[in-house]
Amino acid sequence: MYNKSVREPRKFWGKIADENFSWYQNWEKVFEFDTEESNFKWFVDAKLNITKNCIDRHLSRRGEKIALLFEPNNPDENSQKISYNELHERVCKLANVLREQGIQKGDRVCIYLPMIPELAVSVLACARIGAIHSVVFAGFSAAAVSSRINDCECKIVITSDGGFRGNKTIDLKGIIDEALEKSPTVEKVLVVKRTNSEIKMKKGRDLWIQPLLENASSNNVAEIMDSEDPLFILYTSGSTGKPKGMVHTTAGYMVQTAYSFKNIFNYEEDDIYWCTADIGWITGHSYILYGPLLNGATTVIFEGIPSYPDFSRFWEIIEKHKVSQFYTAPTAIRALAKESLDYVQKFPMKSLKVIGSVGEPINEEAWHWYNDHVGGKRCPLVDTWWQTETGSIMISPIPFVTPTKPTYATLPLPGIQPVLMDELRNEIEGNQVTGSLCIKFPWPSMARTIWGDHNRFKDTYFSAFPGKYFTGDGALRDEVGYYRITGRVDDIIIVSGHNLGTAPIEDSINEHPAVAESAIVGFPHGIKGNALYGFVILKEIGESRNQENLKQEINQLITDQIGPIAKLDKIQFVSGLPKTRSGKIMRRILRKIAEGDLSNFGDISTLLNPEIVEEIQLGKM
Repeated sequence: MYNKSVREPRKFWGKIADENFSWYQNWEKVFEFDTEESNFKWFVDAKLNITKNCIDRHLSRRGEKIALLFEPNNPDENSQKISYNELHERVCKLANVLREQGIQKGDRVCIYLPMIPELAVSVLACARIGAIHSVVFAGFSAAAVSSRINDCECKIVITSDGGFRGNKTIDLKGIIDEALEKSPTVEKVLVVKRTNSEIKMKKGRDLWIQPLLENASSNNVAEIMDSEDPLFILYTSGSTGKPKGMVHTTAGYMVQTAYSFKNIFNYEEDDIYWCTADIGWITGHSYILYGPLLNGATTVIFEGIPSYPDFSRFWEIIEKHKVSQFYTAPTAIRALAKESLDYVQKFPMKSLKVIGSVGEPINEEAWHWYNDHVGGKRCPLVDTWWQTETGSIMISPIPFVTPTKPTYATLPLPGIQPVLMDELRNEIEGNQVTGSLCIKFPWPSMARTIWGDHNRFKDTYFSAFPGKYFTGDGALRDEVGYYRITGRVDDIIIVSGHNLGTAPIEDSINEHPAVAESAIVGFPHGIKGNALYGFVILKEIGESRNQENLKQEINQLITDQIGPIAKLDKIQFVSGLPKTRSGKIMRRILRKIAEGDLSNFGDISTLLNPEIVEEIQLGKM
């Protein structure tokens, strides 16, 4: 199958698209590319609506099957089971509400909701009428939300009065109110009632969503979309400050997410599938919503966290709902592995067939713990590599087909052609080699552009190795051709599975009145995989104020501007940073210091200020 997909990609993807989906009109060509301009089109001139494929076509056979299985934050609150029939009605009603509020095909809608059924319904309602959804993770600050709304000029925001997360209640509406002080394009805010918190409702702008839904018709004709019409914009951290609004289009994304879901999770008709990600990230888009629903699956939506009310929460849910496939992040696995095995062992979890890992490379210790204690050494562990930009999984074992190997994503999926490149832009042949990971042939679910900035798209992904997509990751290929991702080669740090660009964090720190300059690097962390280490130069050496207070103020600035996920675990105040004569910060040296490796920094004689290395080193010690 893999060889056929590489030899005859048109035939391969054309057959999958033809046999598995409903189309209003078939394509003229399976694909066409202009690699020089980084323009890619799949299923050219085909017409479809993705929600017809996610919902409508299942109704005759699976109408009463559970589509969404909602597990709330508090285990004392009842689960919700939403059938495909009910999901269809709810999506149609919200689609009609959005149209009544002036939303038309091509308009952008920001969705800032906790992990509740309304989040899934909102995404699908946008797709049904051809509005472009932009989901923002409900852990981002007002400033981060505002920048995303402004970048794509959203007309409506869908939010809630608040959200539950463990034993906390988060004021989501308050965050939106603050964000909208600087977001003039937003005309309406539709508010879901979740926490029953006291909130402010701005007259003429804010509307409770429930009364609108009660008055809405459940009849809705899905918009006819072109294969290349944008489906959603999802923002990912940029290494140069401004987040990148990755644009995914309709047909190619649909075909590949559905195909990858079915094969990687070995999905069968009566399975219960659970991905623990948030829909605010690409994993949630592709493998909580679109991939499962396109296959007529039952997909679990979990509002809470793995440690509340105790560390058995994940395992209790798997047992309660008889989950067949479980897909989570190494961060969660490492956190749970630290706790008593009693939390896991009291639940047999015999229903599990496949377990998966996503978000970052999984370390060997976590791999074995997950394989042994959750998978019971009988469930294949699919360690999946992919990105926001790729849209769907690219390298992964296929259960019961690919022998797994701890810490290796193993082999590319059908249709995916990875290569390793050296520093001279040459393809590295053979095995037992390392290099920069690139993809040498386009694939259907790839992002098409960065919203409003196609030049940045070309420069970021296609300029380093012309004619190839550069992933930003380094990789190793072993003796049998298995791939192991070795980490980012640019200024992106993966913390708890979240891609964080160093530039926006440094910008936040540098806004502090006492700070002259800063540099952020990652260092290994037992739970998060990586944590953030900040080297900070103060404007006045020996700043008189209490340094602990200063550290708290810096982290508060980061929280306000980006969100608590970007806070620094360690801050070291320094008098300078190691720089080249052209002014570039030598992060390689800072990384070694942050990691506690104070042995060999290589040749530092060419630095503008070589003496600063010893000073920072002594400060660390």
